[in-house]
Amino acid sequence: MKLEGVYKSFEEVEVLQNFHLTVKDKEITCILGPSGCGKSTLLNIMAGIIKPDVGTLREHKKRIGYVFQEDRLLPWKTAYENIQLVNKKASSSQLQSLIDMVGLTHFENKYPHQLSGGMRQRCSIARAFNFQTEILLMDEPFKSLDYDLRMNMVEALIDIWHKWNNAVVFVTHEIDEAILLGNKIVVLAKNPCRVEATVNIDVPQKQRSLEDRELINVRTKLINMLSKEKETSTYKSA
Repeated sequence: MKLEGVYKSFEEVEVLQNFHLTVKDKEITCILGPSGCGKSTLLNIMAGIIKPDVGTLREHKKRIGYVFQEDRLLPWKTAYENIQLVNKKASSSQLQSLIDMVGLTHFENKYPHQLSGGMRQRCSIARAFNFQTEILLMDEPFKSLDYDLRMNMVEALIDIWHKWNNAVVFVTHEIDEAILLGNKIVVLAKNPCRVEATVNIDVPQKQRSLEDRELINVRTKLINMLSKEKETSTYKSA
C-alpha cells in the first residue's frame, strides 16, 4: 500500500498535508505521533472509509482488517463466536489456535461482559487475524489498558504476526509500543499532519528489550522529536 501526496481537510481545517507513506509486506509499520495529529484520519483513508481530497492511495492488496480503539465485540455472542464471525470457513482447530495465541484458552465460551478489558481486546485482535487480512490496521488498540497489560498485548501481537506474516500498520502515541513492534516507525508532526521522520529498527522483535542500548538511543531520539514537535505546536497555537 502506498499513499502519495495525500491532503485531507474537515470544515476548512487541513488535517493531512502532502502525505506520503509506503507500507511493505511482512512488516510492522508504527505510526507515532501526538494526540490529535490525524493518525485516525490517516487509517480511515487507508481503510477506504474516507477518501482524500487530493492525492492517491495505491493498494496491491485487497483484504484489509481494522482493529479499533474499542473492541467492538457483539455482546450476544461468545468470544469464540465473535472470532468465528468474520470467517466461518475457518476450522475449529484454526480458531482454537488463535484463541490460544491471544491467551483466551478456557474463556472461548464466555460472553464479552464476562471478560476483562484486555481479554476483549485480545479477542478483537484474534478476530482481525481470523479475517486473514493481508494488511491489518490497528488504531491505538491498547490505549485503554494499563502499562503491564499493554506490554503483554505487544508480546501477543508479535507472536500472532510471526505466524501470519502479514503487513501491520500500528497507530500509537506510546513510544515503547512503537519501539518493541515497529520494523519502521513513522513520526508525525501536527497542524497539519505530515511525516516528520522515519526510523528503521533492524533488531528482530523477539530479541528486543527496552533495556538494550541501541533501543534506548532510539527511544531518546523519538522523545526529542516528539518534544520538539510539541513545543512547535504550542508556539503556533499561541
